[in-house]
Amino acid sequence: MTTDSEYAPSPRPHVRDQVEEFERSDGAQANTMRGLPIVVITTRGARTGKIRKVPLMRVEHEGDYAIVASQGGAPKHPVWYHNVLADPHVVLQDGAERWDMTARELAGEERDAWWARAVEAFPPYADYQEKTDRLIPVFVLERRS
Repeated sequence: MTTDSEYAPSPRPHVRDQVEEFERSDGAQANTMRGLPIVVITTRGARTGKIRKVPLMRVEHEGDYAIVASQGGAPKHPVWYHNVLADPHVVLQDGAERWDMTARELAGEERDAWWARAVEAFPPYADYQEKTDRLIPVFVLERRS
Protein backbone atom coordinates (compact mmCIF):
# COMPACT_ATOMS: atom_id res chain seq x y z
CA MET A 1 0.00 0.00 0.00
CA THR A 2 1.35 3.36 -0.89
CA THR A 3 1.04 5.87 1.88
CA ASP A 4 1.26 8.93 -0.35
CA SER A 5 -2.45 9.51 0.24
CA GLU A 6 -3.53 11.86 3.00
CA TYR A 7 -3.59 10.29 6.47
CA ALA A 8 -6.83 10.83 8.35
CA PRO A 9 -6.31 10.08 12.07
CA SER A 10 -9.23 8.57 13.93
CA PRO A 11 -11.78 11.06 15.27
CA ARG A 12 -11.78 8.99 18.47
CA PRO A 13 -9.04 10.41 20.72
CA HIS A 14 -8.16 7.12 22.43
CA VAL A 15 -7.71 5.37 19.05
CA ARG A 16 -5.74 8.26 17.54
CA ASP A 17 -3.48 8.55 20.60
CA GLN A 18 -2.82 4.81 20.82
CA VAL A 19 -1.88 4.56 17.13
CA GLU A 20 0.41 7.60 17.37
CA GLU A 21 2.23 6.28 20.45
CA PHE A 22 2.46 2.75 19.04
CA GLU A 23 4.00 4.00 15.79
CA ARG A 24 6.25 6.56 17.49
CA SER A 25 7.74 3.81 19.69
CA ASP A 26 7.87 1.12 16.97
CA GLY A 27 5.32 -0.85 18.95
CA ALA A 28 7.23 -0.74 22.24
CA GLN A 29 4.52 1.38 23.90
CA ALA A 30 0.71 1.57 23.65
CA ASN A 31 0.84 -2.03 22.47
CA THR A 32 -1.98 -3.49 24.57
CA MET A 33 -5.72 -3.15 25.14
CA ARG A 34 -7.18 -4.62 28.29
CA GLY A 35 -3.71 -5.98 29.03
CA LEU A 36 -3.53 -8.02 25.80
CA PRO A 37 -1.35 -7.34 22.74
CA ILE A 38 -2.54 -5.38 19.74
CA VAL A 39 -1.44 -4.78 16.17
CA VAL A 40 -2.09 -1.70 14.06
CA ILE A 41 -3.80 -2.10 10.70
CA THR A 42 -3.51 0.51 7.96
CA THR A 43 -6.30 0.64 5.38
CA ARG A 44 -7.52 2.98 2.68
CA GLY A 45 -10.87 4.65 3.35
CA ALA A 46 -13.59 3.19 1.15
CA ARG A 47 -15.29 6.56 0.60
CA THR A 48 -12.46 9.07 1.06
CA GLY A 49 -9.41 7.17 -0.19
CA LYS A 50 -7.53 8.52 2.83
CA ILE A 51 -5.15 6.38 4.87
CA ARG A 52 -6.77 5.10 8.09
CA LYS A 53 -5.16 3.28 11.03
CA VAL A 54 -6.75 1.25 13.78
CA PRO A 55 -5.42 -0.82 16.70
CA LEU A 56 -6.89 -4.33 16.77
CA MET A 57 -6.38 -7.30 19.04
CA ARG A 58 -3.39 -9.44 18.04
CA VAL A 59 -4.62 -12.77 16.67
CA GLU A 60 -1.61 -14.69 15.38
CA HIS A 61 -1.09 -18.36 14.60
CA GLU A 62 2.16 -19.81 13.24
CA GLY A 63 3.13 -16.47 11.70
CA ASP A 64 -0.27 -15.78 10.14
CA TYR A 65 -2.66 -13.12 11.40
CA ALA A 66 -6.40 -12.58 11.55
CA ILE A 67 -8.40 -9.44 12.19
CA VAL A 68 -11.85 -9.54 13.76
CA ALA A 69 -14.57 -6.99 12.94
CA SER A 70 -16.28 -7.25 16.32
CA GLN A 71 -17.07 -3.59 17.10
CA GLY A 72 -17.62 -4.81 20.67
CA GLY A 73 -20.69 -6.75 19.57
CA ALA A 74 -22.42 -3.69 18.09
CA PRO A 75 -25.18 -4.33 15.54
CA LYS A 76 -23.11 -2.85 12.69
CA HIS A 77 -19.67 -3.68 11.34
CA PRO A 78 -16.82 -1.28 12.18
CA VAL A 79 -15.92 1.27 9.50
CA TRP A 80 -12.61 -0.45 8.84
CA TYR A 81 -14.51 -3.57 7.74
CA HIS A 82 -15.91 -1.65 4.76
CA ASN A 83 -12.46 -0.22 4.01
CA VAL A 84 -10.98 -3.72 3.84
CA LEU A 85 -13.79 -4.98 1.59
CA ALA A 86 -13.24 -2.05 -0.78
CA ASP A 87 -9.44 -2.47 -0.80
CA PRO A 88 -8.09 -5.67 0.79
CA HIS A 89 -4.48 -4.41 0.63
CA VAL A 90 -3.56 -3.57 4.22
CA VAL A 91 -0.42 -2.98 6.23
CA LEU A 92 -0.10 -4.82 9.53
CA GLN A 93 2.33 -3.59 12.18
CA ASP A 94 3.16 -6.01 15.00
CA GLY A 95 5.71 -4.37 17.26
CA ALA A 96 8.42 -2.95 15.03
CA GLU A 97 7.63 -5.33 12.15
CA ARG A 98 5.45 -4.19 9.23
CA TRP A 99 4.08 -6.26 6.38
CA ASP A 100 2.06 -5.54 3.26
CA MET A 101 -0.82 -7.99 3.34
CA THR A 102 -3.99 -8.95 1.56
CA ALA A 103 -7.10 -9.49 3.68
CA ARG A 104 -9.47 -12.32 2.85
CA GLU A 105 -12.80 -12.71 4.63
CA LEU A 106 -13.30 -16.21 5.99
CA ALA A 107 -16.28 -18.55 5.97
CA GLY A 108 -17.10 -22.07 7.06
CA GLU A 109 -14.56 -24.28 8.79
CA GLU A 110 -11.68 -21.89 8.10
CA ARG A 111 -13.57 -19.08 9.83
CA ASP A 112 -14.48 -21.40 12.72
CA ALA A 113 -10.81 -22.34 13.25
CA TRP A 114 -9.69 -18.70 13.22
CA TRP A 115 -12.64 -17.66 15.40
CA ALA A 116 -11.49 -20.16 18.04
CA ARG A 117 -7.97 -18.70 17.86
CA ALA A 118 -9.39 -15.18 18.14
CA VAL A 119 -11.41 -16.08 21.24
CA GLU A 120 -8.32 -17.70 22.75
CA ALA A 121 -6.33 -14.51 22.09
CA PHE A 122 -9.12 -12.23 23.33
CA PRO A 123 -11.88 -14.06 25.28
CA PRO A 124 -14.37 -11.13 25.18
CA TYR A 125 -14.95 -11.88 21.48
CA ALA A 126 -17.24 -14.74 22.59
CA ASP A 127 -19.35 -12.29 24.60
CA TYR A 128 -19.41 -9.85 21.68
CA GLN A 129 -20.83 -12.54 19.41
CA GLU A 130 -23.59 -13.26 21.93
CA LYS A 131 -24.51 -9.54 22.03
CA THR A 132 -25.18 -9.24 18.31
CA ASP A 133 -27.33 -10.90 15.67
CA ARG A 134 -24.67 -10.50 12.99
CA LEU A 135 -21.96 -13.08 12.43
CA ILE A 136 -18.78 -11.23 13.38
CA PRO A 137 -16.50 -11.18 10.33
CA VAL A 138 -12.99 -12.61 10.49
CA PHE A 139 -10.29 -11.92 7.91
CA VAL A 140 -7.03 -13.76 7.48
CA LEU A 141 -4.11 -11.63 6.33
CA GLU A 142 -1.80 -13.09 3.72
CA ARG A 143 1.62 -11.57 3.11
CA ARG A 144 2.13 -9.97 -0.28
CA SER A 145 5.27 -10.79 -2.22
